Amino acid sequence: MQKRLFIKTYGCQMNVYDSARMADLVAPLGYAPSDTPAGADLVILNTCHIREKAAEKVFSELGGIRRLKEAKAKRGERMLIAVAGCVAQAEGDEIVRRAPFVDMVFGPQAYHRLPELLARAAREGGGVLDTSFPAEPKFDHLPAGGTAPGVTAFLSVQEGCDKFCTFCVVPYTRGAEFSRPAAQVIAEGERLVAGGAREITLLGQNINAYHGAGTDGREWGLADLLRALARIPRLDRLRYTTSHPRDMDEPLIAAHRDIEQLMPFLHLPVQSGSDRVLAAMNRRHRADDYRRTVERLRRARADLALSSDFIVGFPGESELDFRATLDLVSEIGFAQAFSFKYSARPGTPAAAEQQVPEAAKGARLAELQALLQRQQRAFNAAAVGTTMPVLFERPGRHDGQVVGRSPYLQAVHADAAPALIGQIANVRIAAAGANSLAGALNEAGAAA
Repeated sequence: MQKRLFIKTYGCQMNVYDSARMADLVAPLGYAPSDTPAGADLVILNTCHIREKAAEKVFSELGGIRRLKEAKAKRGERMLIAVAGCVAQAEGDEIVRRAPFVDMVFGPQAYHRLPELLARAAREGGGVLDTSFPAEPKFDHLPAGGTAPGVTAFLSVQEGCDKFCTFCVVPYTRGAEFSRPAAQVIAEGERLVAGGAREITLLGQNINAYHGAGTDGREWGLADLLRALARIPRLDRLRYTTSHPRDMDEPLIAAHRDIEQLMPFLHLPVQSGSDRVLAAMNRRHRADDYRRTVERLRRARADLALSSDFIVGFPGESELDFRATLDLVSEIGFAQAFSFKYSARPGTPAAAEQQVPEAAKGARLAELQALLQRQQRAFNAAAVGTTMPVLFERPGRHDGQVVGRSPYLQAVHADAAPALIGQIANVRIAAAGANSLAGALNEAGAAA
């Protein structure tokens, strides 16, 4: 009989990619997707350690899944439960201690061993823990095939980070930087396009530090990789995330000018506008370094829109430091942004420092988010009356509606037949909301 798999994915886009590959790994073992954990024989929680109280949220989720497992056991059926990802890597022993009903716990560098871990769990009755950092690259052991990607797809090209920002757990949960060989990335890109993808987003914890083996015998940077991928027929759009300002080199800036498929939208986290706070974060750049990088990018591509990450209330942040962040945001302008109150991550250097009071953090976050939201609304409003190419991805919530993405990653709603999904069409923008645009197909612009 066919078995069922349910995966719940937390956090970043790389986890979305990893979850899809885990599904690929167990498909040959007879596991087909399930929409709910109740109908599953294998439940995987693919976790993220970035958000506040991440581990406690996982334990809360496990409580409900345990009840489903016990109900299945009473019917003479078995449910296997796995916790994967960064919480598993950081809290593996604690998960085994507090949730002994979990059958498998494995980190993000070990999921390519999932079929082997399933066999061990069956032999040993559960309690399998693998939070090692294997010497062999996991990408060498993943199946080449996989499920159809859809109109847009993620492609992981780089993992880990060597920067050691004092607030971040990534170096401890994902390990040191590793870049996939270019030939492997290009081959996966070709498979994704053959499966129907027209836009690919390259993923990495510190993606613009990519330094993989090139197809010509030399080491490639991210710019080289983007140029090679842009030559894949029928691949219309390229994006990449997440970048570090220190690694935005001249070849990559030139790629934004030269590569037609590279969309004019860049996520470039700055975290703070205060040099004192940036130094305490070990970000290895100053606020003016960030300003100069943005200036170079905008000289290369005038229509480039920016997104960023901000942390407020970092240990030791003063009101003057926070005002420096507001000044930087006002000066640069962002089309989108993600902003958070600092929350301590156990084991990171900043967790041991004197913390900013919660009331001050909350007030600062509210003020920053109000500014960022004004900028996002203004950016969206500026699109009204313009015509832009939209890659349609899925049906809308209403009959006769389809939804796609602009070059700037804005959601765009338009009335059109579902046959438009997977195509690029020119849309005349008629209205803008806080998070999306709406328009009508431009009759003069045929779908591509």
